Amino acid sequence: MHGKDGAVKKYVDLHIHTRFSDGECSVREILEIAREKGLIAVSITDHDTIDGYPLALEVGSELGIEVITGTELSCEVNGVDVHILGYFVDLTNKALRKKLQEMKDARYVRAKKMVRNLNREGVDLRFETVLKIAGEGAIGRPHIATAMLNEELVYSFKEAFERYIGYDSPAYVEKLKMAPREVFRLILDAGGIPIFAHPGVTCIDEHIPTFIRDGLFGLEVYHSEHNSAAKKFYLEYCRKHDLLVTGGSDFHSQTQTRAVIGFPRVSYSILDKLKEKRELIHGDNCLL
Repeated sequence: MHGKDGAVKKYVDLHIHTRFSDGECSVREILEIAREKGLIAVSITDHDTIDGYPLALEVGSELGIEVITGTELSCEVNGVDVHILGYFVDLTNKALRKKLQEMKDARYVRAKKMVRNLNREGVDLRFETVLKIAGEGAIGRPHIATAMLNEELVYSFKEAFERYIGYDSPAYVEKLKMAPREVFRLILDAGGIPIFAHPGVTCIDEHIPTFIRDGLFGLEVYHSEHNSAAKKFYLEYCRKHDLLVTGGSDFHSQTQTRAVIGFPRVSYSILDKLKEKRELIHGDNCLL
């Protein structure tokens, strides 16, 4: 891809999920797709886990794709589920690894309780079926919904959520709660940069000033569910408040039409600015 001046355009995707959380593709499949799309850098940002690393770094090196360590951590604000992306996190950080293991264990217990609740509702689903679908990943509601669909217990993924496991549904169980401030601190202490994922989807803009005071450094402006108006609004917000701009597809599956690896287009210059901020914040404690 070339620009008007003839220079080669370089693109990245900084929000991708694999089988290590609720994605359907392996780490290698993700990176091979990224190479086919002409991307030169990606970040695997699985939910509440970094288990896809160091494999992602190894495969990225093999395929000639720069891989930025990352994860997408969950927290809550007044009952609203909020996702925070953490880039450049140190995979060996003891506090981060301990908390992620705690969250993974909590997801296992939560899923087991939801299956038990489903059974009480007359849904004949076995927990072993969910485990098989989740594989090595951190168990989440999408795994339960997929298991229900595969066992023909519901007609659609949507029905599984709306009727059984969505918020305020009979089988729903709350997950381990963290406050945004705790998540920001966890990421920063692990040498990373915290970014608010898809703010236009979460719709809690009134809390962003508090997030900034508590340690947030940027917003995911370019996202598969942000329309042009949302992108324009958050770009201006970032400019006004001196926040980093990031972006990614939020890819989960080849069968999903809303998210495709490499779209929306995210320039490598955005990653350069992320690196500059990391150097400024963490200095000699980081390796770019």
